[in-house]
Amino acid sequence: MPKIAEIEGTPNPNALKFVLKEPLTWGIKRSYDNPEEAKDDPLAAALFDIGHVTNVFYIDHWLTVTQDGGADWQELTRKIAEPLRAAPAANAQTAATVAAATTAIADLSPDDQQRLDMINALLDEHIRPYLRGDGGDLYVIGLEGNKLAVHYQGACGSCPSSISGTLQGIENLVKSIEPDIEVFAV
Repeated sequence: MPKIAEIEGTPNPNALKFVLKEPLTWGIKRSYDNPEEAKDDPLAAALFDIGHVTNVFYIDHWLTVTQDGGADWQELTRKIAEPLRAAPAANAQTAATVAAATTAIADLSPDDQQRLDMINALLDEHIRPYLRGDGGDLYVIGLEGNKLAVHYQGACGSCPSSISGTLQGIENLVKSIEPDIEVFAV
């Protein structure tokens, strides 16, 4: 049963990051944009049952909840704490659950896979730590020719700066190894 160590604001005024004393997962990201996506995840489903919740994102020792802007954070935080405290810690997860959560981009040529690995290494070093610090993350969902499709998760998913300044910064960084690449968010 994870206990909340602290609650942090994020650059997105509609998202809060809950830092936990015990991990919810071991490196497996969980991101849900609606109750239908979360139906097989008891924690996320319980959070979506709370009014105004629009996104749930968690990994390891933290969880980010985004709301629609219509709720009082103090009241919403109390409601979020109940299912969060009742959730099993990561050591209670089964190997099957962890294995089912891993995904990869299929049908990439060996050259494109090598390109994608280099891009992900760059993102891991220069972008993802900052996004995670703000309660979000970035997932690469496709590489086709010179087009890189990314998806923001957690607090970053609905943050105005992620679609403008951050996306431009990501594209500029990736252009250091792929000069003709275009990066777009989906």
